[in-house]
Amino acid sequence: MVIFDKLWETMARREITTYQLRERCGIDSKTIRRLRANENIETKTLSKLCAALSCKLEDIAEYKAD
Repeated sequence: MVIFDKLWETMARREITTYQLRERCGIDSKTIRRLRANENIETKTLSKLCAALSCKLEDIAEYKAD
């Protein structure tokens, strides 16, 4: 399972709100909800998040065995 706990940590360190993230990435509130619930998202969304936060994939997501 891929979890996004690191995304929230990265956002907190950089003092970025979910509203700011939505504006920078052009993603909607439904996608934010899916991220919070660790549900499936598209790889293009991951790319947008990394670009907006100037970070690597491992800074926002990690794999944990079920």
